[in-house]
Amino acid sequence: MCKTTTDSNANIATTNTLGIHHLGLTVPDIKQTSTFFIEQMNFHHVGGQEEYPSIFISDGTVMLTLWQVNDSENSVEFDRKNNIGLHHFALKVANIEHLQYLHQQFATLDNVDIEFAPEPLGQSPFQHMMCVIPGGIRLELISA
Repeated sequence: MCKTTTDSNANIATTNTLGIHHLGLTVPDIKQTSTFFIEQMNFHHVGGQEEYPSIFISDGTVMLTLWQVNDSENSVEFDRKNNIGLHHFALKVANIEHLQYLHQQFATLDNVDIEFAPEPLGQSPFQHMMCVIPGGIRLELISA
């Protein structure tokens, strides 16, 4: 943690960051990935750019910027065990019941691969699940 040491630094925060503003993800089909978040996770469309195809979506706390890969036919999927980059990202959900509801909902979708169903998160009182969503992105959901 960064701490201020002089009066001239009195307006400097005690930490350097305040959480994620947005997460940018390059995907093979921005419409398919954004539709998943809008229809399954209740995100809202908040912007985008036509010249560099992108769609920006948000749940009111986190914004995702989804970027269209130039050549999806020749793109290389991320291999979490062999590539540097995003291993996965995690979103909090309201409670264990909502996590279980989402698991049941995702289990009916052909374009979601559930890696594991809700299970305890270590020794914590929380549960989590992991899945691969449209666009090949690994998403972890954790009960709050």
